[in-house]
Amino acid sequence: MVQIEDMLFQSWSDLFRVVLVGTLAYVALVAMLRISGKRTLAKLNAFDLVVTVAIGSTLATILLSKTVTLFEGLTALFLLIGLQWVVTATSVRSTRVASLVRSEPQLLVYQGETCDDALRRERVTLSELDTVLRSAGLSSPDQAQTVVLESDGSFSVTAAPEAPQDEKLPAGVGEKGSGPG
Repeated sequence: MVQIEDMLFQSWSDLFRVVLVGTLAYVALVAMLRISGKRTLAKLNAFDLVVTVAIGSTLATILLSKTVTLFEGLTALFLLIGLQWVVTATSVRSTRVASLVRSEPQLLVYQGETCDDALRRERVTLSELDTVLRSAGLSSPDQAQTVVLESDGSFSVTAAPEAPQDEKLPAGVGEKGSGPG
């Protein structure tokens, strides 16, 4: 049976290892990121997000796993950052590599009309589209010139030139105090 004391504290040497290895790994990671450039952690597409999460996961493993040495962890970080650099540098020079690594932006609304096939293909519901529109200050697709699902998963909304700011409450949103309960 696991003792509560073992979950809270095991030894000073374990804490010292976390502090020492954590500090050294952090300093090394910052140095690697400075050398590799800003692009390494830019989240411009899904590939970038995966690499960023993998770097964070690797750092956590270095800090907390007693079975991974500092140099093994630093090698893993160097490998991830190096591969990210190679892939992004290659994708700048090769459209074939670029198309493998990143998706193209997808038009979801054009001149106030929803692109239903694109919404289905990208698995975006009308309710989610309404949320995106409300975030941009619009209450319906007909007030949008374009809505684009970008390569990084964010949405870009351009209001239609004649779209007045709607004073009425958007569809599907209750007034304050009028909801159930």
